[in-house]
Amino acid sequence: MAQIHYTSINQVVEVQDEFSSILDTSIEHKIPHLHECGGNGRCTTCRIRVISGHQNLSPRNMLEKQAAHLRKWDPSVRLACQCHVKGDVQIQRLVWSSAEVNKLQLETIPEGEAEERNIAILFCDLRNFTRITSQHMAFDMAHMLNRFYTVLGDPILINNGIIYQYVGDEIIGIFGTGGGTRQQNCMDAIRAGLGMQYAIERLNRFELKDFDTTFKIGIGINFGRAYIGHLGHPKHRQFTIVGDPINVTSRIQACNKEFQTNILLSEQVVRGLPENTLEIRSIFEKQLEGKDQIYKLYELKGFTEPDMNLELQSSLDYILKNEEEFAKKFYDKVFKKAPAVRGLFGRDMVAQGRLLMHMLGGIVYSLSRPELLKMGLRSLGKSHEKYGVKPEYYPVVRDCLIETIQEEMGPDYTEQLGSAWNQALGFITAEMTNWRVAEPAG
Repeated sequence: MAQIHYTSINQVVEVQDEFSSILDTSIEHKIPHLHECGGNGRCTTCRIRVISGHQNLSPRNMLEKQAAHLRKWDPSVRLACQCHVKGDVQIQRLVWSSAEVNKLQLETIPEGEAEERNIAILFCDLRNFTRITSQHMAFDMAHMLNRFYTVLGDPILINNGIIYQYVGDEIIGIFGTGGGTRQQNCMDAIRAGLGMQYAIERLNRFELKDFDTTFKIGIGINFGRAYIGHLGHPKHRQFTIVGDPINVTSRIQACNKEFQTNILLSEQVVRGLPENTLEIRSIFEKQLEGKDQIYKLYELKGFTEPDMNLELQSSLDYILKNEEEFAKKFYDKVFKKAPAVRGLFGRDMVAQGRLLMHMLGGIVYSLSRPELLKMGLRSLGKSHEKYGVKPEYYPVVRDCLIETIQEEMGPDYTEQLGSAWNQALGFITAEMTNWRVAEPAG
């Protein structure tokens, strides 16, 4: 029987049959392996590098050939969902977390030339950086900045954006380098901005209080057409964005100091969304530095209606803070309410817990790419039915998951958040249980 050696985790598993792909084998053995589209060859998140045993894999099919050509892969890179094993192979998974997925957009950016695309741009600036630096030792300052970059970078990544640059005390996020509509890219940028605001509040409350420091930020968001590409010396090309929208966004962000605001949007962003989507606190008119015309700037308070994606994202830190503990609490609740479910699992509940947390985090990240998420959920539902999961188990899972989230978040849990999780889990369950309807006949 053929074996797959996962070099990064030094684990060897046996392939069950010739019809199982490498991705199927990963799932069978509870090895977390990203596959946003559910293993349908529509994304490239399950990609692997073949270390040895190339000759023991099926040749690239049309889907793989298209991906390899578009992204300029060398022959060692394969889609795990599309290649089948005929003999022993050594492989390495190349995309380890959902946060890394957005970087894959850069593979479609042209080399050595620039291409004009519609993008949303977010500038986030740390206030009073010079004063804060003078009050702390260099080591403490480095620690605080690393936490700042991490907690404020995550909302960019979870909303289908990429971190373009760190410039001193400033973070620049870009949305739409891989395509998307104006509305989608602007919504992603706004969710990221609001997510940054929530993240900085948690950072101040839980981590920076020991340093007797409070971080404050200003955010500017704009939308426009800019040139993007990998430019520079042929031996050292860098991803670069060139265009007036970048400069305008920087100036919009700087206006937060003058107006004593936190998040300012350009008129281009507001006009890109349906009416009454946003709750606007104030509107300002300002001639930006270096510009002749007057710009209308909107102070963002939030969404007029609760936004499911943003609510779920705000709870993800609590869920992933202690993954093993969360998974154990969840499964204990499930087995107590539905004892028959216990028989579906083997003895290694630690590995099962890791797989659960990997899946939960992946789903929340994938909400910004709903077309892929639906495909992934349908494939997940199909595999669950194969393993003996019955429709009546899904409400139990939903209730136990929400109860566990509520326990983990404590006083930070709100009815609004519970409603968002109910809505999300309803959508997830519907897609997982109706996979036959969506599957083409024949």
